[in-house]
Amino acid sequence: MKKYITIPVLALAAFLPSCEDTLDADKYFDDRRTLESVFTDISQTHNWLTQSFVFLKDDLADCVTKEQNAVGVHCFADDMYYGDRDNTYQSFSSTDSYASFKQGDYDEEWGSTAWSNAYKGIFQASVFIHNVDRNDKLTREEILDMKGQARFVRAYYYWLLLRKYGPVPIMPDEGADYMLDYEDLAYARSSYEEVAEFISSEMLRACDELQSWSRFQGNTSMENIVRPTKGAALATRALAYLYAASPLANGQLANGEHPSSVSDAFAKTLVNRDGTQLLSLTYDESKWARAAAACRDVIECEANYELYHVGVNTVDNRRTGYPKTITPYQDGDFSEKNWPEGYADIDPYLSYRDFFNGVANLDNSEIIFSRGYNAASKDHRNICGFVSHELPTTLNGFNCHGLTQKMVDAFYTSAGEDVPGKDSEMNGGDGSERPQGWTTSRGENAYTKFPPLGPGVSMQYADREPRFYASVAFNGSYWWDANPLHSNNYMQIFYWRGTTTSSSDGSTTALNNGYTNNPYYLRTGIGCKKWVHPNDYRTNRNGEDYDNIVKKWEPAIRYADILLMYAEALNELTSTYSVPSWDGSKTYSVSRDVNEIKRGIRPVRCRAGLPDYTQAEYASQSVLRAKIKRERMIELLGEGKRYYDLRRWMDAPVEESKPVYGCNVMMTNRQQDEFQRIVPVYSLPTVFSDKMYFWPISKNELKRNHNLVQNPGWQYND
Repeated sequence: MKKYITIPVLALAAFLPSCEDTLDADKYFDDRRTLESVFTDISQTHNWLTQSFVFLKDDLADCVTKEQNAVGVHCFADDMYYGDRDNTYQSFSSTDSYASFKQGDYDEEWGSTAWSNAYKGIFQASVFIHNVDRNDKLTREEILDMKGQARFVRAYYYWLLLRKYGPVPIMPDEGADYMLDYEDLAYARSSYEEVAEFISSEMLRACDELQSWSRFQGNTSMENIVRPTKGAALATRALAYLYAASPLANGQLANGEHPSSVSDAFAKTLVNRDGTQLLSLTYDESKWARAAAACRDVIECEANYELYHVGVNTVDNRRTGYPKTITPYQDGDFSEKNWPEGYADIDPYLSYRDFFNGVANLDNSEIIFSRGYNAASKDHRNICGFVSHELPTTLNGFNCHGLTQKMVDAFYTSAGEDVPGKDSEMNGGDGSERPQGWTTSRGENAYTKFPPLGPGVSMQYADREPRFYASVAFNGSYWWDANPLHSNNYMQIFYWRGTTTSSSDGSTTALNNGYTNNPYYLRTGIGCKKWVHPNDYRTNRNGEDYDNIVKKWEPAIRYADILLMYAEALNELTSTYSVPSWDGSKTYSVSRDVNEIKRGIRPVRCRAGLPDYTQAEYASQSVLRAKIKRERMIELLGEGKRYYDLRRWMDAPVEESKPVYGCNVMMTNRQQDEFQRIVPVYSLPTVFSDKMYFWPISKNELKRNHNLVQNPGWQYND
């Protein structure tokens, strides 16, 4: 008996949902003739392609999103937390809580739409690829470019699935016949390596078909800007290869860097029903060389990517959010040269901050791929929603997305050194103690001596690197209020318990941003400013009030990530490999070449206003590995990368199991020293178990496909 199949990608009624004012995909599958009519009409052909991209949202968001029902939770690892959904306040479902998420105490259906949505997009793109040639109203170049876009997004869905779920089924290239028997459509999972290779081969084909390295070319419409380019295809290929080279998928313990508590038991458990091993148990160093070459393809491609940067600001407009440039550390290297060889003529603080907060145009040379969705939509699960949860209550924000002390300690001093007392509470540190004392009560004097600090700020936050001040909302940091109904637009935000009233240097100390027996306080006393524009505010905390939050473009893939990936891959090599470039026009000699490693690291350090690593640090593979991991933790904070980095490195069992530390937020402004004493935050519990390496597959998907195996540690059936 023939049946309509309901496994992912194959149930057309569920597979191709209609969209208002776009293509209603279902109705065009009545018969072959109507399918032909769709792809001979220019408007409907374009609409079909557009529909292929619409599933890149919510659970499939690649970059930062507001957490909700497992949407965007990958932004919260050991660096960030969300506090409005903890178990203290039961206005939210207990399964939505931070504690449930961090302890793996959620079921197989939580956030499960990523799987089905990805396969919907895969099928939609597949139909397009195999039918767009019917359209004789398009030029050959237009057809190739559109086919390349569809091929890109189809492979991109596989990339997002691989990162979240691990190995997944690769569907037939032309889609599956939905009239076949159920048993004929139950595809098993391909191995991690097979999926990575499929993504690579498809991205190379897309690169051949896509007609441009740039989407702009005088057309800056939203639809045009968010389309993929040749560079985006190469960058996604590099990402897939880097993950396939990393310990989780590449003979986990072969490099000998993991503690004895980490084993390869997880990989041994992940097998298909026929016994096929889905994660490699044998280390292959050449995979790092392959990943390095793929990154180099992006670095040397015709797109000419470059890190975003702005020039020195000579005018002190700190009240509007643009202070005079603080001269970076004089290292005798970067400090003596102009960009891109040095930072003498740029403002590292604004260069980093303004890339994320909406100031930088989408056509800047650091963005490789952006969906734009998080920027333009008012959906509460986008970057605007994320910002609204960073904003203090004074700006009608939810004041609950914050940073751990571990993240704060990761940032360097302005001279590129460890801060005194780094990790002293959780790891014992290096024996040094945290700085004591506070800045003077005279604001101008405090700002002059310890820029950009105001009065009454802990010396723990003095003399930090520029990215720290662009990212960390420490106790007493300055915020800006662009609300025209408010008289003070430049203020310090303190997180003492209860209400404080004080003012100095013409600024205002905002009230009620600390603990006041409601959910809207920072559990660690440390907030996050990344993504926040000086003009961002809300008129009220109720509803989805995003009208006064500057739109932020989503950097799904950006150049800084590729540079650090290149350095990471090269650092893992002990031999030399010959790897052809993406188009076969040349062959790279790939090895642990320090000069090539610097090619990946120096631009990121330079833009950050920090000196380069020392020769001794470059010389040691293990030391540099730790440095690169830390650099990624800082540079990519709040972008949804750390969560997956810890898993692919197999560092999560250690790093995600450490207690969360922060300030003692139960202290008032009369107990300053006690507030600044770093303590465990018991309302933010965190553990890690092997099942949390990959996200669970929905039980409904498992019921539909009898050849589909569950990820280790999760249930098959009710």
